[in-house]
Amino acid sequence: MTTLQNIKGNPDLKNNSQDNLSQVDYHLNFSRFREHIVDVSLTFIAKQDNPVLWLPAWIPGSYLIREFARNITAVHYLSIYKNSLLKDKTNQFKEKTNNQLIEDAQNLPDKKIQTAMLRARKLSKNEWQLTDIKAGDTVQVSYEVYCYDLSVRTAYVDQKRLYGNFTSLALAVQNLENSAVTVMLIVPQAFYDINAADRSIKLACGLKPTYLHSANLHYYHLQAENYHELIDYPFEIAPQDEFDFIVHDNWHNTIAHHFYISGKHSANMGRLQQDIKQICQTYVSWLGDAPFGSEDYHGYTFMTYASGNDYGGLEHINSTSLVAPRNDLPIAEEPDEPSESYQRFLGLCSHEYFHAWWVKTVRPDVMLNVDLRKEAYTSLLWVFEGFTSYIDDFMLQASGVVSKYSYLKLLAAQINRYTQTHGRMLQSVAESSYDAWIKLYRADENTGNAGISYYNKGAMVALCLDLTLMQQSAGKYRLFDVVKAFYTLAKEQGRAGNRIRIGMDNDNLEAVIGQFMDKELWKAFKARYVDGVDELPIQDLLQTNGITFKLEEKENTSPWGIAITETTEGLNVNKVLRDSVASEAGISAKDVIVAIDGVKASKKQLQSIAESNLETVLCHAFRRDELMTFDVANKTQSGITANPSLDKVSLSLNESGYETWLTPSFVK
Repeated sequence: MTTLQNIKGNPDLKNNSQDNLSQVDYHLNFSRFREHIVDVSLTFIAKQDNPVLWLPAWIPGSYLIREFARNITAVHYLSIYKNSLLKDKTNQFKEKTNNQLIEDAQNLPDKKIQTAMLRARKLSKNEWQLTDIKAGDTVQVSYEVYCYDLSVRTAYVDQKRLYGNFTSLALAVQNLENSAVTVMLIVPQAFYDINAADRSIKLACGLKPTYLHSANLHYYHLQAENYHELIDYPFEIAPQDEFDFIVHDNWHNTIAHHFYISGKHSANMGRLQQDIKQICQTYVSWLGDAPFGSEDYHGYTFMTYASGNDYGGLEHINSTSLVAPRNDLPIAEEPDEPSESYQRFLGLCSHEYFHAWWVKTVRPDVMLNVDLRKEAYTSLLWVFEGFTSYIDDFMLQASGVVSKYSYLKLLAAQINRYTQTHGRMLQSVAESSYDAWIKLYRADENTGNAGISYYNKGAMVALCLDLTLMQQSAGKYRLFDVVKAFYTLAKEQGRAGNRIRIGMDNDNLEAVIGQFMDKELWKAFKARYVDGVDELPIQDLLQTNGITFKLEEKENTSPWGIAITETTEGLNVNKVLRDSVASEAGISAKDVIVAIDGVKASKKQLQSIAESNLETVLCHAFRRDELMTFDVANKTQSGITANPSLDKVSLSLNESGYETWLTPSFVK
């Protein structure tokens, strides 16, 4: 623990004199945590007249314009050396140490200074110009950010949790994005007092902090190479449980890992540590080392918030931010074979961990020097999210954390999701990648009819490519070799400062895959299954590799081709399949079916009518507040029945033949 009294001269804390103020300095004050507000102060030396500040509109890894700027109120600024109110402080500022700056940060700006601050000119929804600033001026900017979004993409502040992504909190200074960055997170003692009876308050972050405190405030000092690096380090200050472990790379170097859980939970931490370590070690054994394994990084950090029903994750270069239902965490008496809910959480951890190699290091070429103020289109998201969605569950069984039986259940669920999505016949997975910005995160009742997820179909393409590579090379090569070859290429060619990264395009994807299979075969595969909408040969490939592919018959129908929720008011229609008797009759999503064949509508009644031989049935439903009638036939014009089957399969192991596929060479 470091106090204000003993940090003087600490070499880890850079002096903030004007001579050294080439970096951009942020102070984030959480004193108004009860109001979900963070007060931000930004200081920098202007390199040009009328500098511009901007905030990202989206966060890497989540491809939707999020409009983070909507949570920022007016931006104010002043030139410290030009303002007469600060004349007495001018000479002092040049000599200020971190001690003095910390003391200044204990309070919001003086009211006179606030009054003297100028209002920044708005240029666009997320850009502000400081019109009274000249090159060489030392500038102070102040603004507040409203933080009350529980997702992993933005920021959340209340009495229990101070969480943030700098894409939501830190305005960038145009043309200073590559300057060094320092951050001071300032937390009032009141936050500690409120949580005194809870677990110890800790900071979880991929950056290594320096902790300072005074009588009434706590400080966490962070440093990053530049703004682009800063936004890759989310943080959380909260009562948290934690454990640490190490994994070894193939050269016997140790890599530190840190795991934090906030929120109410009763997780079996020992079991979780055992399983997560096993999964992480399997990844590092496969890929040889880790992009976060050098001394430039603070190891790897898992940040988990345990909630009621929320779910999600976002990858970062040496950390991941997760939110998951607390019931997905392992219980005290967790069986040797993890429960389905715990498997889901392990799969989430596996997915985001792999992204450190496969998204943060090897990434789409358009994401190398990306402008976060506008969309970055690529046809390759299926490679990154699709490969990951195949490999994440595969690695659970490869590591021995789940059985091969459990893995086949997870894979069958992916297959069923794919085969039950009508849109797979209309949209290619390459097109789905392009459309991420307008479709994936904006699903509606027509999504399944018109398109396919690049996560889901991408995983199925990855499975087929893995098995095709094995087939063509007599088991010598597979998808894991393609990924490792790209990672090796990144280490050889992609170094940028302390980081390694390389961009993928269709040309180098073909070149790398061409090392392991005939290029013409790859071009044909890509034309049919990536750029085209041909049905994937999943069944044939799995059966060739020792897997029994069984179509389940029981309870796998969709009466009238609709998805419903039964309520006291009737049957709420959630989705209507294309080319179904319901769609041809004119029934639509959001209708409320109240009567079928003159009888009050219920799930049981709907199933009974769908199974009957009645040629036509009269249906009454409300659309908004208008009563409508529909004549529902017992089959469509194309011959689909009123009770169509849903393709649903189960997978099982044959006595042999699956070993090469399910036991990769890197498993020790």
